[in-house]
Amino acid sequence: MTQLAFYLAAAVTLFSAIGVVSARNVVHAALFLLLSLAGVAGLFVLLYAEFLALVQILIYGGAVTIVILFALMLTKNEEFENQSDNRRRPFALAAALILFLFMAFAFVTDAEKFQSENLQSISLDKLAETLFVDWVIPFEIASIVLLIALVGAIVIGRTDKEEDETFPDIEP
Repeated sequence: MTQLAFYLAAAVTLFSAIGVVSARNVVHAALFLLLSLAGVAGLFVLLYAEFLALVQILIYGGAVTIVILFALMLTKNEEFENQSDNRRRPFALAAALILFLFMAFAFVTDAEKFQSENLQSISLDKLAETLFVDWVIPFEIASIVLLIALVGAIVIGRTDKEEDETFPDIEP
């Protein structure tokens, strides 16, 4: 039963991830992303990481996807044209095939490393200690990078017209 649930969650994650990158409508891509993140949460549940599954659904599935949808609603929504004449497609397919073969080779040769005999639930105290004591520097660096990306997205998204309307009484 667990194996069936794993294959189902993995299939949902994989096929919806393919839908994210192949959808022509960006709103559909965001909805496929939500489905893919729900599949990842299902995989977390199978690994007895219920807290991570909850965080996955609430933060990534809820907040991030909603922010993406709001950003899409506030910007121009356009469908992407089919780029069948793209010359880079064979190179992308070859790179994907090489990556897949490399991963399959690594899994087959080191399959024992991927097996786990006894998975057990970890306490939230231990998770918090690991995250905020042992990994505090990378955690803060990630938050700073996200803040810089947010400010950069705002700067890129602004237009000159918005700049002129901000302070109409002040002349340069």
